[in-house]
Amino acid sequence: MSQKRVPAAFIRGGTSKGVFFHGRDLPDDLGQRNTIFLAAIGSPDPYGRQLDGMGGGLSSLSKVVVIEPSARPGIDVDYTFGQVVVDAAEVDYGATCGNLSSAVGPFAVDEGLVSAGDGEAVVRVYNTNTDKVFESRFLIRDGVAETQGDFVIPGVAGSAARIRLDFLDPGGAGTGSLLPSGQINDVIELADGGKIEICCIDATTPCVFVAASGLGLTATELPVDLEAKADVLAKLEEIRALAGVRMGLGGSAAEISTNSRASPKIAMVGPPADAALLDGSTMAADQVDLSVRMISMGQPHRAVPLTGGMCLAVAANLAGSLVHSLARPGISGDVRLGTASGAIPIGAKVESAGANSTVDYITTYRTARRLMEGNVLVPRD
Repeated sequence: MSQKRVPAAFIRGGTSKGVFFHGRDLPDDLGQRNTIFLAAIGSPDPYGRQLDGMGGGLSSLSKVVVIEPSARPGIDVDYTFGQVVVDAAEVDYGATCGNLSSAVGPFAVDEGLVSAGDGEAVVRVYNTNTDKVFESRFLIRDGVAETQGDFVIPGVAGSAARIRLDFLDPGGAGTGSLLPSGQINDVIELADGGKIEICCIDATTPCVFVAASGLGLTATELPVDLEAKADVLAKLEEIRALAGVRMGLGGSAAEISTNSRASPKIAMVGPPADAALLDGSTMAADQVDLSVRMISMGQPHRAVPLTGGMCLAVAANLAGSLVHSLARPGISGDVRLGTASGAIPIGAKVESAGANSTVDYITTYRTARRLMEGNVLVPRD
């Protein structure tokens, strides 16, 4: 047979989908693992569709997860996330995925890695990408994770069972510091000689935030409209790469653009505003506390990568930050992020003290559902 079978499950977590593997079913060598992941997802694909794999041509649909029992005290499972690049033979491990984090606990229970009786389960997860821990809380019925419920998240049709995620001590997940540039806001100079203010924060993942107004936008544009603005996307990539250098993620902007496409993430933010949504409805300004349009792997996201949204919630709670100045006055804890798919609430416990600020935890709610299980087929060679 020209193909080999690798046990796997295809799972939606939040607004992402990915292929989940047990570590025991994969080779120890990272290069060999990456070969399997690329073949399974269908990368590289110069046509951008990943038709020859399980991916869907978008960063949110081009992901793999590896789960293993943990030997760490007080931890149930270890979780490794891989962002598979659509158009290149690369798997990026520089950041984690908050959306797929929601499926890790249910996977661990359903696969027998964690024992749990009916009722609420609490699974403690160590993320190898960020050296951070999160807790997943969800319902168990008849020995497996409940999937049916009435909880709705923007960007996902229908409703499902709610999953609570608590990300503990998330500051410095990628750089070792909540404020990796050493200050809350920075000003960088662009190639055209212009200057722009940015806010660099690292909470669950490194992110850089810029006011949409500085680019002539509002942070309420639909993704398809942003995709048509090649000049804006190019400038956002320039800002992202320059910010990555400020955050210590690379020695040059060129290095960041080439070798660190997943980190830092970048988003345009703006004050609350009425906005047209992807489902054709309109979201009123009073339903949100902050407007956001985030770019993931060079593509405008349909909602927000959850780690990026969590980082944004921290920035909104950080007094003196560019983001805080644009958010609805009086922000304290919960923040309703206005995305192209609707309002996404995220809670953060931030001790705002300038350069000495800290984050105790970030709380968010997602849903997840196993879509397929069995084997993924990859070329034997």
